[in-house]
Amino acid sequence: MSNSIYKEANNWLVEFFRCVRVGEHELATNLFLEEGCWRDILAFTWNIITVGGKKDIADMLKATSGRINVAKWEIERSSLIEQEGNSCWFTFATSIANCKGKLTLKNGKCSVLFTSVDELIGHEEATLTRRKKGYINKAIKGRKTWLDDRIEKEKELGYIEQPYVVVVGGGQGGIGLAARLRVLDVPTIVVDKNIRPGDSWRNRYHSLYLRNTVWQDQMPYLQFPDDWPVFMSKDRMGDWLEMYVKVMDINYWSSTTCVGAKYSEDLQEWSVDVKRFDEVVQLRPKHLVIATGMSGNPKVPEIEGIKLFNGVICHSSGFDNGKKFCGSKCVVVGSNSSAHDICMNLWEQGADVTMVQRSETLVVRSETFFSRSKYTQAVADSGVTTADLDLAGASIPYQLMREQMRSVWSQIANDDREYYRRLVDAGFLLTFGEDQTGLEMMYMYRGSGYYIDVGATELVVEGLVKLRSGVTIQRIEHRGMVLSDDTKIEADLIVFATGFQSMASWVSKLISSDMAVKVGECWGLGSGTKYDPGPWEGELRNMWKPTACAGLWFHGGGLTQSRLYSRFLAMQLKARMEKISISVYCP
Repeated sequence: MSNSIYKEANNWLVEFFRCVRVGEHELATNLFLEEGCWRDILAFTWNIITVGGKKDIADMLKATSGRINVAKWEIERSSLIEQEGNSCWFTFATSIANCKGKLTLKNGKCSVLFTSVDELIGHEEATLTRRKKGYINKAIKGRKTWLDDRIEKEKELGYIEQPYVVVVGGGQGGIGLAARLRVLDVPTIVVDKNIRPGDSWRNRYHSLYLRNTVWQDQMPYLQFPDDWPVFMSKDRMGDWLEMYVKVMDINYWSSTTCVGAKYSEDLQEWSVDVKRFDEVVQLRPKHLVIATGMSGNPKVPEIEGIKLFNGVICHSSGFDNGKKFCGSKCVVVGSNSSAHDICMNLWEQGADVTMVQRSETLVVRSETFFSRSKYTQAVADSGVTTADLDLAGASIPYQLMREQMRSVWSQIANDDREYYRRLVDAGFLLTFGEDQTGLEMMYMYRGSGYYIDVGATELVVEGLVKLRSGVTIQRIEHRGMVLSDDTKIEADLIVFATGFQSMASWVSKLISSDMAVKVGECWGLGSGTKYDPGPWEGELRNMWKPTACAGLWFHGGGLTQSRLYSRFLAMQLKARMEKISISVYCP
């Protein structure tokens, strides 16, 4: 960082925190550009929120500055995280938390401010120099070992002692959050219907590999072995999660199904009924976290004649392996990630495969997509940690990301124009998003609609996987289907790779339809694009932050998001358990 940038940032922060301390909201607001924006994760608002424009910034300052009590701040001149242009990272402390932020200036005024809680003062994670002693070096009558304590807690928690938090869903999201909560000494039980931790990955189709790289897929606290491949198989990830649950000492109730939950306003606690070992156990946590992934139940379209089909029909979530369909005629309905993977698996196993593409899909070469990633071995070797990269990503408000991605994806379309020409010429319906912002924003809007190409596109282009695009299914018959253009396709297997319902469907199923309406949609930014109705909200709806129902939280997303936001969600739950005085700001 140059001395001039340091001086300019230092002057801005001096004046900003002075205004915050004395409540000079108008002066503080005038430090921002007219179009400036501020993303806060818990530090000021105890919410996850982005405000843009001077009026909304002023409103947030008026509502929050009086209770922040900023004690100190300091610019991180030696930060290893990339500091582009006129920007800097800084730390500050409030009366209850140590915080971290990023300031970006333009002509002396703030264009983007990011603030976030780093740790709760007096309730920091028991890691590194704060780790527990483990063994006391003196003779103690009736001493209990770690194993003794563990067995006793397993017998008591959920029966004699109640957990403070119940997490429904034991995939990587629920497991990672439980690890965070365990390190913060928050009693937690994870319930999952599967037999073993990791089965949420093992039970998916046989050929699946993780799409993100090993550097991006880390879990909290534990790094993957140095010799693990760049792209990991789903079964290896399943084994890692099973090991992780054991090593991180997580209270994990496998083969356990949540059958219902109800919140008591009087007691301010949940009654959560779970079926475990053929008996119904009632848990009474203060907080309930739905961590069933960013999607709900499988979505299968209602099609005339579906019950008449004589072959095999399934949703992509129920598809395993194409081996048994060698020589068979197979139709995959859909054109996103699962559809492409299943088509390629069936072709590799000797099937005659047809993809039915009903709507446009974004496709990008894996090599192109990951060439821009900062999650690499070179970056790790430079000393930048996964947590550093996660926070750097979080410091970019979604509105700004949206603008940046238009330029990025325009460049991708140009650089790989020959690749895309061949795909379109094959009849594929291609999109870069309704607003041309590409895969990252499409993921934020709807969590689907794209495919990172790991081989299936060439099969489509070469005609080895037949493509029927721009059609829908009119009806299903005994030995196949009739499309909307009246053409017929014979089939022995039909796979509906047609996605999933929203996370809100779990609320309706586990709690009530009235509660689902009260809470509203989960996921999406309000972009006004397909499956993401407006208005623009600027943050993912209901994710990792307080909802309209006290004590109800949602946790999901990919491994990167789960790793980052599990930390913020865990701190919110810890603060409430310790009865720390907080006030949630909702504009």
